[in-house]
Amino acid sequence: MSQPAFADSVHPITWPEGFQAAASFTFDVDAESCTIAHDPTSTKRMSLMSHQSYGPKIAVPRLLQILDRQDIKGTFFIPGFTAESYPDVVRRIVDGGHEIAHHGYMHEPMQGIDAATEAQYLDRGLEALATLAGVRPVGYRAPWWELNWQSPALLADRGFLYDSSLLDGDAPYRMAVAQNDPRDIVEIPVDWALDDWEQYGFYPGVTGSGVIESPAKALEMWTLEAQAHHSQGSCFVLTNHPFISGRPSRAAALEQLIERVKDLEGMWVTTLAEIAEYTKSTVHQIHTHARIDVPLFPGAGASFRPAQVTTPAGTPALR
Repeated sequence: MSQPAFADSVHPITWPEGFQAAASFTFDVDAESCTIAHDPTSTKRMSLMSHQSYGPKIAVPRLLQILDRQDIKGTFFIPGFTAESYPDVVRRIVDGGHEIAHHGYMHEPMQGIDAATEAQYLDRGLEALATLAGVRPVGYRAPWWELNWQSPALLADRGFLYDSSLLDGDAPYRMAVAQNDPRDIVEIPVDWALDDWEQYGFYPGVTGSGVIESPAKALEMWTLEAQAHHSQGSCFVLTNHPFISGRPSRAAALEQLIERVKDLEGMWVTTLAEIAEYTKSTVHQIHTHARIDVPLFPGAGASFRPAQVTTPAGTPALR
């Protein structure tokens, strides 16, 4: 199926020789952490805890088999608490040659927290991954994709190469970490349409509408997304949760999707770390993000600071 190209002109990128687009299969190994963060009393719900533990116990080994069979490497975002709870599973991911990335400590709610609290979450997660997996991750994905304005600088302080939490592009780009801060990190955007949670996620009293989609429908939708990213030369990033997409029919559909993506001529299927390293070394524009400040009382208007793009020469261009 051919599709017209609608390239992300704000974030231009030229891929390595022989490739015209990129794709990455990523896995958020939340296990019990996300439900505990949402409601600590959920630990009293035995069935709910079993639903979440399916991820590391059953699904991750199944997904690793698929990745090995397809001869591709994935990126696994792992909360520190998951690493502490299932160290053997995390080591198995490492032994498979896959990327381990940071996903908070207890998948903590991020909205509105201060910088000191966020720094504690980051550091505790880093400590757990270093102790249990022997890795210092270069990538980060905020729980619930909820990045704060102070987050990029906190990541840069800790040597992170990239983040994958924002939703404002189809291709990776370099972003300034703060106003008047010369540092930047790579952003690899995500999309709710490319998240299995929206297709399959359901547990009574926790999340979801109660409508669990057919894997055939998800396969069709994600195939169309991959074909469109391929045609426009951008970056297809699929977010999977093992306790969701590691279930039998969904895992089978995921493997079909991987095969279809691999069959797209010139599609670079790799980890987010490799995509970020390439972006950092070849893309020169540095992006900021628009900021909107609204007074505490209504009717007083709001101020808007537009996004900017700077070149190595330092010349700003409004976007």
